[in-house]
Amino acid sequence: SAFFGMEAKTCKRTASTRCSTELDRSLPYCVKMAVYFDHHIEAPENVGSPSQIAWHHIHPLLAVASVSTSCIPGGSVDVYLEQGEHIPNSHIERPFQPALISWHPSKKVVATGWETGAVIFWSEQGVDEQQIAAGTHRAQITILEWGSNGTRLVSADKAGVLMVWRVDQHGRIQGLPLGKQDYGKQLTHCIFKPPAPGEDLVQLAKAAVSGDENALDMFNWRKVGKGDAPFKVGLQQGITCFVSATDGTVYYVGEKGKSLQVLRTDRPIRKLMYMEGKEILMVVTEALFLSQHSIALDGTSQELMKVKLSGKAGQKADIIWAESGLLITATGEIVIRLWDLDKDENYTLTLDEHLGFSTGEIINCISYSESKGIIAAGTRNGQIALWRKTLVNRSNGCRIEGKDQWKLQAPIDLEGNITQIKWGSSKNLLSVNSAGTVLILSEQVMSAHFNQQVAAIQVAPNQLSLTFFSSENQQMLRTDMHVKGVYVTKEIVAVWNGKHATVFETFGPSLRNAGSFPCDSSVLAVLEESIYTVEPNRVQVRTLQGTVKQLLVFNETEGNPCHLNICGNFLVVGTDTAHVKVFDLSRREAKPHCNAKNLAEHVPNLGSVASVKCSSNGNNVSILINRVNGTPDSRVFFYDVEMDTLNYFDFETGRPSSEICSVPRVEESDTEKGHSEMSELLGRYPISHFWDQNEPKLFVCEALLAISTSKQSKLHAAPETNCPEYKVEAMVVSFFITQEHGLLLQDSFPKVVSHEALLGLEVPYYYFSKKSGETMNETESKPGSPMSPQMVARRPLRDFVGLEDCDKTTRDAMLNFSFYLTIGDMDEAFKSIKLIKSEAVWENMARMCVKTRRLDVAKVCLGNMGHARGARALREAEQEPELDARVAMLAIQLGMLEDAERLYRNCRRYDLLTKFYQASGQWQKAIENAEGFDRVHLRTTYYNYAKHLEALGDHHLALIHYEKSDTHRFEVPRMLLEDLQALELYINKTKDKSLWKWWAQYLESQADMDSALKYYEKAQDYLSLVRVHCYLGNIQKASEIANETGNHAASYHLARQYEARDNVKQAIHFYTRAQAYNNAIRLCKYYEALHLCLEQNLTITEDMAEKMTVSKGSKELSEDFRRDLLERIADCCMRQGNYHLATKKYTQAGNKTKAMRALLKSGDTEKIVFFTGVSRQKEIYIMAANYLQSLDWRKDPEIMKNIISFYTKGRALDLLAGFYDACAQVEIDEYQNYEKALGALTEAYKCLSKAKMRSQGELEERLGQLQNKLTMVKKFVQIRRLYEEDRKEALKQCENLLGEPELDQTVRTGDVYALLVEHHAQQGSFEVAYKYMEEMTKKLPSVNVSYYINQQITDAVYKAVGVPIKANMVVESVRHNSAEDGEEVEEDVAEESYNGPED
Repeated sequence: SAFFGMEAKTCKRTASTRCSTELDRSLPYCVKMAVYFDHHIEAPENVGSPSQIAWHHIHPLLAVASVSTSCIPGGSVDVYLEQGEHIPNSHIERPFQPALISWHPSKKVVATGWETGAVIFWSEQGVDEQQIAAGTHRAQITILEWGSNGTRLVSADKAGVLMVWRVDQHGRIQGLPLGKQDYGKQLTHCIFKPPAPGEDLVQLAKAAVSGDENALDMFNWRKVGKGDAPFKVGLQQGITCFVSATDGTVYYVGEKGKSLQVLRTDRPIRKLMYMEGKEILMVVTEALFLSQHSIALDGTSQELMKVKLSGKAGQKADIIWAESGLLITATGEIVIRLWDLDKDENYTLTLDEHLGFSTGEIINCISYSESKGIIAAGTRNGQIALWRKTLVNRSNGCRIEGKDQWKLQAPIDLEGNITQIKWGSSKNLLSVNSAGTVLILSEQVMSAHFNQQVAAIQVAPNQLSLTFFSSENQQMLRTDMHVKGVYVTKEIVAVWNGKHATVFETFGPSLRNAGSFPCDSSVLAVLEESIYTVEPNRVQVRTLQGTVKQLLVFNETEGNPCHLNICGNFLVVGTDTAHVKVFDLSRREAKPHCNAKNLAEHVPNLGSVASVKCSSNGNNVSILINRVNGTPDSRVFFYDVEMDTLNYFDFETGRPSSEICSVPRVEESDTEKGHSEMSELLGRYPISHFWDQNEPKLFVCEALLAISTSKQSKLHAAPETNCPEYKVEAMVVSFFITQEHGLLLQDSFPKVVSHEALLGLEVPYYYFSKKSGETMNETESKPGSPMSPQMVARRPLRDFVGLEDCDKTTRDAMLNFSFYLTIGDMDEAFKSIKLIKSEAVWENMARMCVKTRRLDVAKVCLGNMGHARGARALREAEQEPELDARVAMLAIQLGMLEDAERLYRNCRRYDLLTKFYQASGQWQKAIENAEGFDRVHLRTTYYNYAKHLEALGDHHLALIHYEKSDTHRFEVPRMLLEDLQALELYINKTKDKSLWKWWAQYLESQADMDSALKYYEKAQDYLSLVRVHCYLGNIQKASEIANETGNHAASYHLARQYEARDNVKQAIHFYTRAQAYNNAIRLCKYYEALHLCLEQNLTITEDMAEKMTVSKGSKELSEDFRRDLLERIADCCMRQGNYHLATKKYTQAGNKTKAMRALLKSGDTEKIVFFTGVSRQKEIYIMAANYLQSLDWRKDPEIMKNIISFYTKGRALDLLAGFYDACAQVEIDEYQNYEKALGALTEAYKCLSKAKMRSQGELEERLGQLQNKLTMVKKFVQIRRLYEEDRKEALKQCENLLGEPELDQTVRTGDVYALLVEHHAQQGSFEVAYKYMEEMTKKLPSVNVSYYINQQITDAVYKAVGVPIKANMVVESVRHNSAEDGEEVEEDVAEESYNGPED
């Protein structure tokens, strides 16, 4: 069997170890690791295969019925003790098979029913076959049931005969049956109706006084069993029960066997149960139908409900009734099913493969321990599953219910198919029928001890894990005994089992046996070469080999020693008469350090001493006790040896005794500090305690929540919340104890979940044993340091976090600082550390300030650390009214997140706790805290978590939490916008009108109008429906919607549409439906006046227009309607040609563009220029420039200047470039001034280069054309200039220029020829001149030569060559490439500003 990853072999033993970890509350001061040891029953030879098992209700006795597996039929019944030992006189063997076994409820008596009808009894006196005579039953026994108080026995057989027997106080049958009934059919089940509490107590008391042991047992709870309640007492003459038959009939059976049929089911009955308090009988049939029946006093019944249970019908089902209202079933599936009848809810529990369970494991049988709150289940492949019930969520303290309250443990692995499993009378026993044998699993507490940097943890019955911290060595020690106790020193390991002791000593890296001797001592202690054991009235001082070398004698009054503890050189002894005595072991022989102290004289209600420990100087002894009733006391007592005083600290109240209640000076805020820290300690009891092995004033103990607190107080919710004030299960609390200052709380913290129990204290560490399977917590070791062993964990003291490896000087200084800080002596505290310069020390002291809540000291520490951020955060936190809230901020800055969480919870600042959880990424805790305590910020928490999940890419969970935060209408569409398919599915799924509207708006933006209309209709957004229909031109459909719905917004929008279309009648109608009566009246008043002017062709004068104009800010009409009316008046003026008035009204309406157009039509240049200047709008600048180009700008420099200015201000550089181009052409055509044309083209190119056009290609094309023009003109200008210097070269370039293919588009060809003709004519080369004139005529046939060449030169050439003069040649005067086309500039010409060359 596996235990903590190591093999534990049986080694010829019947016991082996089964892994499971429990907290043994029956041994409150041995809270250590607990495991299950399995013991095979020591069955007699030739015993067959086990068929049934049954535990006694009180005593650890197990009855096992077996059937023969050989060809010879037969069977037997045997009784075994808790470790499987067979009771010699209990073997009952017959040549027929046993059918039933049933224990008496209190006596050690078991009744066995056989297949022949025989009923045989066994008791401590042996087997008895005569109580029920042979032949009484002639068929197989099917019912054998004792009454709940043990005074009656009901037996029934397969033939249907039922008998009721009287039972005496010894558990024996008395005489003939009280009643007999023959039903003629097989009887299957029987259940007694539980008696009401307290019935016939007077008669029972009389019986107890007269010596009735049965009655005495019912009053004596100690004899009944530790922790078990007394039996309920019923009427001696009024016992009733219910029995069922195979045909589904249920009978009510009275005292004399008389019966009454109370109900009948349609299927055979599998289980009968009775719900106490509600008087309800529950019946489960073979078909897994559950019915509930109320039972009247006369035995009649009424069916209350009937349901079908889930599970495999027809399979063998194990059905148990656990606690009140909880039904658990196992029907051969991979799950068990639970149904809470009180809450009417059901759920299943499954096995987890990650914990080690086999895949598809079938569960056969179940058992429930109410005292432990554990469901045990056996599987087909030999595994045992344990589900532990947890009532409180550890993260937020809220009560959890249903499936979540059952926590599955690691499996216990056995062999074979488990057919039966039963919890024993003791909560530490579990029996299992598996693979032809029966095992008893016994839960035992494992031994552990820590001393002198050595820790020993028992991991198996005969195996220990040893850890030597000083050498960082770990060993496994195997012994030849079942270890019941262990004690270690740095050189010695001693183990014992109550009968024998073995001592091992270190020998290099290993251990060797130093001695072994018989020893009946239940406790043992070791110091150097001496071993201390106990026997009646004395303590034995032995050598390592067991030789007694000294006796420490106690008189009869002082009692028998039963507790030993050594710390330093002092031994403290506790006795069974509650005496405590200390011995000094520093000399060769032990000497008394004080007289024996009788605790019973000072402590009322003291039952026994549970544990004693002494300080390293022997001056203080701490004591834990049990009360008279056996329960642990909530106080830890402190005996001051020098002062001979006994004081205590009570964890129940959180207060010390008055003697040690003197407290030094405290700050005003310490009231809150004390309350918050002490509140964590209230309602507890100590389970272990230790003194530091070197520091005599440092003490630590571990305290658990008391049973009453954990089961009641802890689960009582506060009135304003659904969750209780959460308290951790186990707290570790340390104190400073001095004579001067008494008991001072030094530190307290919750025990880590992975830690099993506190082992001890030695500065700078606390030492803990670890739970099985728990891996090392990262906080337990620092990077670079050796890791703690697997079985033991170390936690630095609060004062030594980060200083674990400090030297002794620093260690002492830190302890003194902590002590002085605790008593409030700041001068001495800082004096003790003034020579320490380490930043780590200051950081550690700042951490101490979190525990002590000394923010004044924390500020000094942060300053020495250079922690500017922390100092600032602490300063900002000063505005918080609660001290704990301010201290929590300090804890956050120092990375002490657990402390911050606890502080926020203590001061009930759940708002800050929620923020803290969010900032630290603990989102689940943040949500649970907000749900339970901080509902104001619940939606914000959901939202922030959704944003976090979205950032992680978990859109599904983010979507859920956006919905919870009620922000999903905006956030989910934003999140899913890139996944439109998922977004559409979500919107259709949610059926949220807001989301439908948003989706419709999105579809509308994508021009999917049909789909948009569908979703607008789903969202009942009638305004949008009308708006879209109007946009699509479906105004009739829009009208129908507005009329049908009567929606005001839709009607208003539709009225505006009709008004824009001049349908005043419909506009007035829908304004009226929209209840916009002012608008309806306005239309009736003003629009009718306008309509009259148009219809009668009346000219609107300025006076009429002013009367129809509503002043700005008027309450008669809204601003929109006022502007609309002004535009309509202006439109009328435009139609009538009154452009100036139209301009005015358009301007009043704020529509300057229309005003400009009206002004342009008026042709009033001066007003156009003025209006353009005051409007300062790009579009108007361009319109004005375009208009001015249509005028004779060539003759008016002011107009040209305005054109250039307007294009420039309108940023229409492309149009300005065009204007410059036109100027150049004018200079060429009109004045032949190519120099000015060249300047104009240069400006045009500059403007066009800076222009921005929609088409880059078009821009480049225009630049290319302009560049060509610029090149040609520049060439011709250069030729004309060259002509003055080098005429021959100029003429040659003219020839070349004439060869250019696109010359005529820029430079007039006639001007080039004119230069050539004039030159040759002046030189007398008239023939050449004539030749050029002819070429020009051919190229320009429609052009008059005299247009380019002086008429005198022309006549001279013609005369010289003898050609008749061509007189009066009339040709069409076409200006080549002229920009004058006489057309009016359109209003929508693109805008440009330009600067033209001066004329």
